Amino acid sequence: MDTSTKAACSAAFEGSPAAADVIARLQRFIADELVPLAAAHGISHEKGADKTLLKQVWKLSHDRGFYGMTLPRALGGAGFGLVDQVLIKEAIYASGSPFAPHVLGELSGPPRLGALVRSATPEQMQRLVLPVARAEKAICFAITEPEAGSDAGALQTRARADGDGFVLDGVKRFISGSPFCDMAIVIAATGDDPARRETTAFVVERERPGFRIEAGYKTMAGQSHTGNIHLENCRIPAANQIGERGRGLALALGRITVNRLLHTPAMLGLARLALDDARAHACRRRQFGQPIGAFQAVQHLIADMATELAAARALMLATARRLDAGGEARAEASMAKLFCSETAFRIADRAVQILGGEGIVQGSRVEFLFRMLRMYRVLTGTSEIQRNTIARELLEPAAA
Repeated sequence: MDTSTKAACSAAFEGSPAAADVIARLQRFIADELVPLAAAHGISHEKGADKTLLKQVWKLSHDRGFYGMTLPRALGGAGFGLVDQVLIKEAIYASGSPFAPHVLGELSGPPRLGALVRSATPEQMQRLVLPVARAEKAICFAITEPEAGSDAGALQTRARADGDGFVLDGVKRFISGSPFCDMAIVIAATGDDPARRETTAFVVERERPGFRIEAGYKTMAGQSHTGNIHLENCRIPAANQIGERGRGLALALGRITVNRLLHTPAMLGLARLALDDARAHACRRRQFGQPIGAFQAVQHLIADMATELAAARALMLATARRLDAGGEARAEASMAKLFCSETAFRIADRAVQILGGEGIVQGSRVEFLFRMLRMYRVLTGTSEIQRNTIARELLEPAAA
C-alpha cells in the first residue's frame, strides 16, 4: 500500500505485535510466492484457478503457518482475538492477490469449520475436521436454496431417516466454494410438521451417489467460486449427522454475529485498493497542464473516500474489541456489515469516476472492484436484512 495513503487512513497498528508479525510474513508470502504463482498460471480476479492449483495454494499457506490460524489452538490455530483477525484479513485483501480468498481458506477451508468444530464427535473430528484443517480436504457450507435465502428456515431440502442412515433430496443454490469442495455441511429439514421448521445439520461427501454439483456460472464479478448442489436420493450414514436433531439452523447461525463482522475486512481491504488506485491515477493523469489531483473536484472525492474508509475501519475495530471483551454486539456487527459494505461500494464508485474512461474498461482493477464490492451489499446477508436486525435490537427492549 502507498505510504501516503496508509498514513491518511490509519495511525499506529491497532493489533498485537504477534498479528503485526503475521501480516509482515503474509505480505512476503504473497509477494514472493503467490504473485509469481498467479503470473505463471495466468490467474487473475476474473480467471480463477482450478482445484489442483488451489490445493497447491492451500498447502503452501498451511506449510507457512497461515492456513488454519483461525481455528482453536487445539487444532493448530493461533489463538488470535477478533481485532487481530480482522486486521490480518484486511491486509490479505489489500494485497490485491487473486488468491486472497484462499490464503486462510475462507471459501472452502478452516473458517467454514466454526460450527462443526463445536459440535463434532471425536470420530467426526478425525474423519472430517482435521483433514480440512490440514489443507487435505475442502468443505463448503450449504444453506441457501431457491426458496430459502434470507428466510433460512424455509428449507425444502429434506433428510429422512432410513435404516441406519438418512436419505437427502433437494437443491442448494449459490453455495460458495462448492465447485472445489470434497464435502458439504448441509442443513436440511427433518421434521414432519412444516410449521415447526425442524432442521438438522449433516456432512455429505461429494463422492456419494446422488451428490452432484452444477457449476460453471459466473457472478457479476466474473468469478466462478459458487455453484449449486443437487441431492437426489443421496444416502449418508447416521454418523454424518452433526449435533442434535432439530438444531441445524441454531448450529449454522450460532456464530452469525462474529461471521458478519469477519466479512467486513475483505470489503475494506478491497476498498483500500480502490482508494490507492484512484490516488495514483490522480497523481499520474494530467489534464490542462497539471495532474487531475490538483483539481478540487478530484481532491474532494479522494478526501471523502479516505474519510469514509477510516470511519468504516473504526466501526469494524470497535465491534471487534467489544466482542473480544465478551460483550454482546449483535446490532453492532450488523451495523458494521451494513456500513462497511455500503461504504466500500461508494469508494469503488468514486474510484471509477476518478479514473474516467480507464475506470469503465474491463481489465481495469477498479472496474472489477466496483463489481465485486457491489456484490457485498447482497452477500452474507443483504443490507436490508442488516437494517432489520439493527432495528429489532434497538426497538425490542423498548417494546418490552
